[in-house]
Amino acid sequence: MTLRALPYRVPPESAVTAAGWRLVLGEDEIPLPEALPDWDYQMDLHLRRRVSVDLTGVRTQSGLADDTPLMLSVVWRSSGSNLSGPARHARLRVAGGTEDVNLDFRLRGADLGGLLVLDTVLVLADRRPDAPPSSPRRAGSVLWSDRNGLRLQGDAPQFPMAVIDFAHTTHPDAAAWHLQISGSLESSTMGSLLLLINERNAVTTAAFANAGKPRPVDKLVLSAVHADTARCLIEHAFTQAEFTDAADFPDDSLGATCAALFDRLFPMRSITDIRLLRESSPSRFSSELQAAVKIFEES
Repeated sequence: MTLRALPYRVPPESAVTAAGWRLVLGEDEIPLPEALPDWDYQMDLHLRRRVSVDLTGVRTQSGLADDTPLMLSVVWRSSGSNLSGPARHARLRVAGGTEDVNLDFRLRGADLGGLLVLDTVLVLADRRPDAPPSSPRRAGSVLWSDRNGLRLQGDAPQFPMAVIDFAHTTHPDAAAWHLQISGSLESSTMGSLLLLINERNAVTTAAFANAGKPRPVDKLVLSAVHADTARCLIEHAFTQAEFTDAADFPDDSLGATCAALFDRLFPMRSITDIRLLRESSPSRFSSELQAAVKIFEES
């Protein structure tokens, strides 16, 4: 654990008591898990937790006046989208004693992906130019903090998706989903991929709607979709001459995503070897890919 030495006094950890984060799923809520492997970009996250702050203790231990304004804030950051922002701010009362704060907010799924980091911080709300030299003076000075993470992507590739009526497209009306791939391997992954779900297929649309708390049938559907998208990505990459073992694609590019997926599915195998397998024995390639993605296995 890395300890950070601040240039001012701060209260002990015991001055703030924070309950664990809870994930709200419809009418239910569960402790925040380490990962949501079936999460997708249409699934918003509803999060809440309760934090108790010993206002008197925080101010006294930090060398602050009794009327010093304090604020409890939550800031989120997503590695998949490279976005971040404030989730909730609560200005605490000026009086002493203990104040209980209920932090409750929603994050848009379209803004998330990868590892979601939640930082809860207790800060000085306003600048205090008259504070003693050993006390925090600047607005935003951190008095207490904690960090929690939630991984929103499992082994299956994740990217934007949309639910549409295939009758209004060139795709077969009876198809359940379609992975749309555009651009070169140098293009951004997020701008090159779009998973389309046919709203006419009630089983598939229900599976994605229930992705946060999937039923047994939903898990089967999601496993099939993940397996098929992996197959589409690998087969698309194989059609590109520049997709080789020696290739070096930009970070966050379609090529880098396909290469990372290949390495995960076929460790210790070369792209040339698997490409030749696909050309000489498509059925064998299909079986090996099916085994690699562990279709229908519990995650």
